[in-house]
Amino acid sequence: MPADFTADLNQVAPATLTRRLAALVYDTLIVIAISMIVVLIAVALNGGEAIDTALGKASLQSALLCTNFLFFGYCWTRAGRTLGMLAWHLRVQTHDGGRLSWTQALIRFFGGAVSLLCLGLGFWMILASDERLAWHDRWSNSVVVRTPKPQRKSA
Repeated sequence: MPADFTADLNQVAPATLTRRLAALVYDTLIVIAISMIVVLIAVALNGGEAIDTALGKASLQSALLCTNFLFFGYCWTRAGRTLGMLAWHLRVQTHDGGRLSWTQALIRFFGGAVSLLCLGLGFWMILASDERLAWHDRWSNSVVVRTPKPQRKSA
């Protein structure tokens, strides 16, 4: 497993709700694209016909859930960020600066879904928390931080 992200936790600050929601919008577009590919493959495997059986629908929903988790889980455990988080200079990490485990990623993924299903209440808790933690941050023992912008090389 790669080393931790940073030895100096003073270089990062907790991410704001605005930045986190902006990154979520970017990631939602990626998830839509991934989901479209999964549905396209499922329809192709079904002979080009719509999936209309209960088993087929359940299988498709399971495939969508799994691929979306794999996208987020891989990004969070490997690089600590999704493409949306990268664009907004955010990273998810443990409280001591380490990478998330797959278990933490799973808790975070389903916790984020619960936060959204409760009309975003889990995300709004960021505003009430001194540490800027959402429900899924607390449940997965993780924190989203804002990272410094990379230094530009002068010519």
